Amino acid sequence: MTRVETRTVLAEHTTLRLGGPARELVVAETAEDLVAAVRAAGDRVLLLGGGSNLVIGDDGFDGTVVKIATRGWRLDGAEVEVAAGQNWDEFVAGVVEAGFGGLECLSGIPGSVGATPIQNVGAYGCEVADLLTSVECYDRRTGEVRTMTAADLGFAYRTSVLKGTDTGIVLSVRFALREDGLSAPIRYAELARKLGVELGVRVPAAQARAAVLELRRGKGMVLDPVDQDTWSAGSFFTNPIVAEDVLADVEMPRYPAEGGVKLSAAWLIEHAGFGKGYPGPGGRVSLSSKHTLALTNRGGATTADLLALAREVRDGVRAKFGVTLHPEPLLINCSL
Repeated sequence: MTRVETRTVLAEHTTLRLGGPARELVVAETAEDLVAAVRAAGDRVLLLGGGSNLVIGDDGFDGTVVKIATRGWRLDGAEVEVAAGQNWDEFVAGVVEAGFGGLECLSGIPGSVGATPIQNVGAYGCEVADLLTSVECYDRRTGEVRTMTAADLGFAYRTSVLKGTDTGIVLSVRFALREDGLSAPIRYAELARKLGVELGVRVPAAQARAAVLELRRGKGMVLDPVDQDTWSAGSFFTNPIVAEDVLADVEMPRYPAEGGVKLSAAWLIEHAGFGKGYPGPGGRVSLSSKHTLALTNRGGATTADLLALAREVRDGVRAKFGVTLHPEPLLINCSL
């Protein structure tokens, strides 16, 4: 079933609570309706899931916005197929409660399931690529629905072949879960400390999920309508991957990565002089008071306000360290 809305303000559909009007918004509640809506929309179409990794310009989107409202998942042994519009954390909570492990470290991440393979969502030492087996996609170039395996998706740090293109529309995602109810091996030092275990240990999935949720809440990374620190797009900048000799004489967190080392964007931001709560224009936006990687709407902000703060932070880090930070969310009708 689909329904059509006009004069929709997109700020009502994003976790940043920012974004101008859409010419038309179509809500698709089945995979078939989703395909039909995309086909009918033509070239000017924006796919909208949970709105959590999205920055939309103040002028909005002069085209058709298709809101993916498909829901539910189906277990087949230890494999599960999930609708693209399903709320991600509700799904993670459901499979953990059903006795399966593997996804617990990705608890508390806002947004929908269909968005997770696009940028290989990850947190606390785990990535979607670790358990994803395939996705069902509508290919706009051929007009066909096809299966893409994990290998087809070309996963890398916070990216896949689906990122930056609107030719492949995710309809559903399949994951292979752990049947023993235990977590994936704990790989993230902060989480290991929280759990009181050594790195590499596996714990009950529900225990790991509870610890991750507590850590994320402490950073304002679990959506809360009364907490403006959560009025954000999550981490605004990705952790930069640089050559091993870049800033080798500066003592800072470094992590092995393909092609070099991964630096902490949060560390770079803070040590460039942008502390927690650093304000942007008029105080309408600021860095989160809990986590320097989140840019937040403090009420009454515009997207222009947010981007002005993002540019100030990006340029400040570049001036201090010679490293350029890149945005993690998708920017629609706006740019840095």
